Parts: sequence; C-alpha cells; structure tokens
Amino acid sequence: MRAIKKYWPIFLIPTMAAFAIGFVIPFILGIYLSFTKFTTVTDAKWVGIKNYATAFKDSTFTHSFWFTAAFAVVTLILINVIAFALAMALTKKRRGTNVFRTVFFMPNLIGGIVLGYIWQLIFSGILVHFNTALNLNAKLGFWGLVILVCWQQIGYMMIIYIAGFQSIPGDVLEAAEIDGANARQTLFKVTIPMMMPSITICTFLTITNGFKLFDQNLALTAGAPMKQTEMMALNIYNTFYGRTGFEGVGQAKAVIFFLLVVAIAALQQKLTRSKEVQQ
Repeated sequence: MRAIKKYWPIFLIPTMAAFAIGFVIPFILGIYLSFTKFTTVTDAKWVGIKNYATAFKDSTFTHSFWFTAAFAVVTLILINVIAFALAMALTKKRRGTNVFRTVFFMPNLIGGIVLGYIWQLIFSGILVHFNTALNLNAKLGFWGLVILVCWQQIGYMMIIYIAGFQSIPGDVLEAAEIDGANARQTLFKVTIPMMMPSITICTFLTITNGFKLFDQNLALTAGAPMKQTEMMALNIYNTFYGRTGFEGVGQAKAVIFFLLVVAIAALQQKLTRSKEVQQ
C-alpha cells in the first residue's frame, strides 16, 4: 500500500493529461471562440457578446429550445413509467424473465443514426397509406422521435430499475404485507421511496439524453418540415456548419446549450435527491 501511495502521481498524471487535452482545453477554447468571429482558430477576432445577441434573436434557436424541452418532458415521463413497470413485472418469479430482459435491452445496442433510418423506413411505410410523411408534418415528426427514443432507451432504464428492485430488502415488503398494506400502498409508501436512488439516476439520464439528442433527430427528420422538428443539438450543428460566417454564433449557441443542460440536470438532481434524504 505504501508503494502505491508513493507512486500515485504516475498513475494519475496520464489520466489528468488526457482529460485536460480532451475536455478542459477544448472547453475553455470553445468559450473564448463564442466571443469571436472566426473561420479557423487562428483567425479569431473578438466581437464581445454580439454572437450571443444574434443567437437569442434567432427564432429557429428559440423554437428548437421549446421543441427540445417538450420532447424531454414527454420522454422523461414515458420512458421512466414504462421502464419502471417492466422492471416490476420482470422481477417477479416467472419463467422467461431473462429472455424478456435481453429483448427489451437489445435496442439500446443499436447506434442512433442506424435507428433513425430504420424507423424512418417503418414510419414511411405506414404513413404512405395516409398520404403523408414525417417530413411533412411537425406533430408526426415529434411523436416519431418520441417513439424511436422510447424504444431505444426503455430497456436500458429497465435494467437500472431491476437493480433497484433487487436491492429492496424482502423483509421490508413482508412487514408491509403483515401490517395490512395493499398493493397500491406498498408501491407508493414502500417501493417507490426505496427506489429513489434508481429513479434519480434514470431521470437524470433520460432528461439529459432528451436535451442532447442529435443522431436520431438528424436521421429521422433532419429538422423537416422547415426546421419545425429541429432540436437544439441539430440547430447548433446546422448553424456552425451550414451558415458561412456564423461559426461564432454556433459556438455561442453551444455554450448556451451547455449551461442550460447543466442547470436543468442540477435542478433535477436536487429535487430527486431531496426525496432520498427525506426517506
């Protein structure tokens, strides 16, 4: 142990160097570039908060925020409720539960771009019979994205909830049953309070994944029709790479996006962890 403590910098320095090169330095440089006009890092010219003013005036950016927020709320509720219900069902002593766990988890192993194109073909095959398409109707595009993401992520959240269910002491549930608690009372007064650590993790993952969604949005709708289904990550991408001279604006949007996600994730963590403390 003494030898390990003596040489700990040898093990720590490579990791810290990789973290600094891969995250800290690009992050600081990105914040600086958000206050400049540039095409490459070497020709950046300081313009102050002009990029941020332009970003907030961009109606497509504000629309993408509200679209993304609505999407994140809907998927947060659907994914967690369905995953929780599936986990509860699959922790019962029934035959074939391991097979069902594997089947539900498998969609999470498929990449977002691939999933987007697969579901685009599925939806196109269905909607052609109604003389419409995802890229012609913003509401259909929204619900198409919701279905895709729910199908992909429910299995992953289910596994986390299953781990939470399995960590609940059996004697606690037996005590509730002996005290005369019915199924509903046991669920809301015993099971859910003891599942709060798993709920905290799953709500954090689903809400951040909802805001950061990019691959599936690009592959399924690409923002059509007329950017009405364009989420924040895709809007930033299109600003940065699709509009010449707007690289600084795109970088400013990225900084705003980062701050929003951090603030929302911190608020969610505070709310759910407060419930853990109370129990």
